[in-house]
Amino acid sequence: MKALSLLAWLSLSLVATAWTEHFSFEEIAGPPGVDPQVGAMETLADGRLAVAFHRGEVMIYDPATQSWSGFASGLQEPLGMVADKDGSLLVMQRAELTRLRDTDGDGSADSYETVFDDFGISGNYHEFAYGPARDAQGNLYIVLGVASNGAPMAKEIRGEFSKIGKVDFAGMTTTETWGKNRGAAGRMYARVKWRGWVLKLSPDGKTMEPFASGFRSPNGIGFDAAGRLLITDNQGDWRPTSPLYDVKKGGFYGHPASLVWTPGWDGKDPMGMPVPELDRLQQPAIGYFPLGELANSPTWPVIIPKGSFPSSWTNQTLIGEMNQKNLVRVLEDQVDGTFQTALVPTFNGSPLGMGSNRLAFGKDGSLYIGKTALSWAGGKGITRIKWNGKAFLSLDQIKAQKQGFALRFSQPLDAATLDKLTVSRHTYDYHQAYGAPKKDLATLEVKNAKLSADGQTLTFEVGDLKEKYLHFIDMTGLRGKDGQKVLGAKAWYQVIKAPK
Repeated sequence: MKALSLLAWLSLSLVATAWTEHFSFEEIAGPPGVDPQVGAMETLADGRLAVAFHRGEVMIYDPATQSWSGFASGLQEPLGMVADKDGSLLVMQRAELTRLRDTDGDGSADSYETVFDDFGISGNYHEFAYGPARDAQGNLYIVLGVASNGAPMAKEIRGEFSKIGKVDFAGMTTTETWGKNRGAAGRMYARVKWRGWVLKLSPDGKTMEPFASGFRSPNGIGFDAAGRLLITDNQGDWRPTSPLYDVKKGGFYGHPASLVWTPGWDGKDPMGMPVPELDRLQQPAIGYFPLGELANSPTWPVIIPKGSFPSSWTNQTLIGEMNQKNLVRVLEDQVDGTFQTALVPTFNGSPLGMGSNRLAFGKDGSLYIGKTALSWAGGKGITRIKWNGKAFLSLDQIKAQKQGFALRFSQPLDAATLDKLTVSRHTYDYHQAYGAPKKDLATLEVKNAKLSADGQTLTFEVGDLKEKYLHFIDMTGLRGKDGQKVLGAKAWYQVIKAPK
């Protein structure tokens, strides 16, 4: 047993060393007296970092002096932030989108302006509010989580209240009263307006458009380099595992609770709708994070800027993750115009740790990672990651083909290791239950594996790709021509449309 434990320790150490040969991992000392759980981060025009902490403080970190200064306080659970051109900060807190402005130039906010608050609140602890994300035209997007039957609502309700589902909430004063009704309402519910929805706001916040529905606990929203609105959601009811969505106007994304707020909804209880009918309504996920393997609770997406990481990663999307000790890099592909992705673990086995809730790239190319835990698994504090410029072996592109895949690597591969490549696939059931096991799991035979003339593109066949299946490509046995291992040696490719 001692020998096995030592062997396992050495194996983990080798993986950690591989990442640390190319990246530094630095813990940033937080401001004294502040709960070090991060809910939002944004890089300012002058290179400083604005950080909103869980207890409501907004602080400014100056990397040049490694010092903190206070900017605002008293916010309620801030979970997103963007900087405006005028120097103000737009912060999404539980009850509203707020603009923080320093009007007298003393370095701290003296104006707290409500930009938008026209959505419902029931007082349930799980009604988180995320965003904003800004599109190229300056419009803002926020997304509202649904409530949980694990706790009651408050006596006071903000906005309209939905009684669809035949639930009697008369005298909502105790947890016991709610407990008699929670089964009828569903595990996660949207009894107040716009819960589970993405809302599109005009740049000034004065005009709102219901944009998309079907979300559960979407703790990540942002635009990718191509201008697509990406949202991550968390595994749970109606979520077999955590999904990644390319969100379009008018789309429904799987969790039915929010459907009651669809304009013109006919009054039927969406929880009672047949699952096949709901499945036909929903837009497919462009990627899945297998639970316990890649991510349990994916978080914020950010674009990798030029000069920060290897050039082949520029403009790719990087996503945080709460419960696994890695981030997730998104490799995009298109099949006849259909956007689909492969998800790749990044910094797995490194000193990163858990709790990666919010990500922001600094002006010098550093990646700042703000962590949180709350009552779930996670971490605390801020980690700064910086690439030292030393090249390494990574998977950089993926392309689905009629009988298999083409993988493009950053460096040439050793052809003698191609027989170590393994591929499997599985799907998931879409149902009301909490999560789902892998379904129809099968190992695929890898055939005709070969390298391009430069040794960097690997093509192989596994037979016709299967739509609605997650294809797992394990590259841990591959080696570069110089003996290097692949960093981030696994990829999960979701086939929405198979090449013909």
